[in-house]
Amino acid sequence: MSDATGAHPLLISVLSASNFVIGMGAFVVIGLLNPIADDFSLTASAAGWIMTTYAIAYAILSPLLVSLTGKIGRRRILTYGLSLFGLASLASAFAPNIEALNVARMFAAAGAGMFTPVAAAVGAGLSPPERRGRALAAVFFGLTLAQVLGVPMGSFVAYTFGWRAALLIVVALALPCIFLIWTRVPSGLSFETVSLADLGATLRDGPTMLAVLFTTSFLGAIYVLYTYISPLLATQMGFERDGITVALLIFGLGAVIGNVLGGMLADKIGPFRTLLGLAGLQVVLMPLFSTLPLPNSLLFGLLLVWSICGWSFMAGQQVRLIAIAPERTGVVLALNAAAIYVGAALGSALGGAVISSYGLGALGVAGGVTALIAVLHIVVSNNLSKPDYTVG
Repeated sequence: MSDATGAHPLLISVLSASNFVIGMGAFVVIGLLNPIADDFSLTASAAGWIMTTYAIAYAILSPLLVSLTGKIGRRRILTYGLSLFGLASLASAFAPNIEALNVARMFAAAGAGMFTPVAAAVGAGLSPPERRGRALAAVFFGLTLAQVLGVPMGSFVAYTFGWRAALLIVVALALPCIFLIWTRVPSGLSFETVSLADLGATLRDGPTMLAVLFTTSFLGAIYVLYTYISPLLATQMGFERDGITVALLIFGLGAVIGNVLGGMLADKIGPFRTLLGLAGLQVVLMPLFSTLPLPNSLLFGLLLVWSICGWSFMAGQQVRLIAIAPERTGVVLALNAAAIYVGAALGSALGGAVISSYGLGALGVAGGVTALIAVLHIVVSNNLSKPDYTVG
């Protein structure tokens, strides 16, 4: 990849800002579940399928689209992906029923699936190996900032003006980012071409795929609880609009801290030790949510720590995957992005099943038990993979 750092100092910031829009549009539904459920006369577990549908579509389409578009210029792919995401978000805002909303969300997932992994690959390719963790954390920062500002703001807007207004804000924010991507990403940016053959080779590589799927097991455990955090807090804590907005804001603050901390930890102590520690902490932290109600101060402190631990994960995982398969960076990052949403889909579906069988109060314990799988997963994967963190 050509070095665009000097000529385009705002490139990483533009990629991060665009990821903010992607993150807000993808995850804002966490704060919209109750208004959407009320509008379409759905239960909480049924409304959770809005997130599951998006996640499944992303998981299937992202690696395919990245591979099929491997010979197209990166600026065009980033622009096309973000534009599709914006148009699909507009269609979501005007969806007349739950079926139309789910279809629109699938198209939004396709756009996001084209954009985010390519943005990560560009950011990684512009950085030396010793600073790759920080660079990926910077590109990923937009997604974490969406947790701080986007999701709480969307929740507040949804409870005040309706959930459709929250999605229209996503559309409005996408427009300037599309312009910035087209004008700031250099048209001549060289990039390693990926193809369906590369995708097939990676899918057949057992140790690499086991490493990629750690993203699924780690985030799947988190989404057992996170997808339903709004109805959980409403039911167990008696929170309404303001309480849920504050809770999501605190969770988002933890996401920003975790994003920065994760990049630093990955560079300092290594990805494996970082990821193993974070998975172990999830086993301990999530069952505490099954002890609700708690005093507000304790709950908010728990949310903050839980969020920091969860969002410290991504930079280390991406550094680890690049080191395992440096010759197929684009493919493994696309598969990793897909694995995020496989985890979200599986976790959301499992959380819905737990609610149906045991109620909202059981989500924390279910998440903690599921996190044990992630602990075992990272240990086995590390024993099978031989990553070289010096590969540039």
